[in-house]
Amino acid sequence: QLQASGGGLVQPGGSLRLSCAASGFTFDDYAMSWFRQAPGKGREWVSAVNWNGDRTYYAESVKGRFTISRDNSKHTLYLQMNSLRSEDTAVYYCARYSLPIFYTEDGPATGVYPYWGQGTQVTVSS
Repeated sequence: QLQASGGGLVQPGGSLRLSCAASGFTFDDYAMSWFRQAPGKGREWVSAVNWNGDRTYYAESVKGRFTISRDNSKHTLYLQMNSLRSEDTAVYYCARYSLPIFYTEDGPATGVYPYWGQGTQVTVSS
């Protein structure tokens, strides 16, 4: 089970930190990702982190503004979001990848994620 939290309403330029608490599986056996889905759009991959946190990956749209991390001792995934823009408004989902190491060839595809959190709403507006 994946439980995302930390969303909310923030002004442009502001920051939020999302969390995703994992249970029911061995958290540090898998890479993890964040996705987002804006109204009327498909689910978009945002970022990923390998099982031990040694390597991170970002979509071009968030590179330099978002930081993904994980704390395996707490079974928790994080997404620090800075310099938020209106186009970042979406429901954000955490998802468990199928392998310990993230592969860019298929990682951004939703079909390789067997487990998803319920989503947390992020709204960036003045």
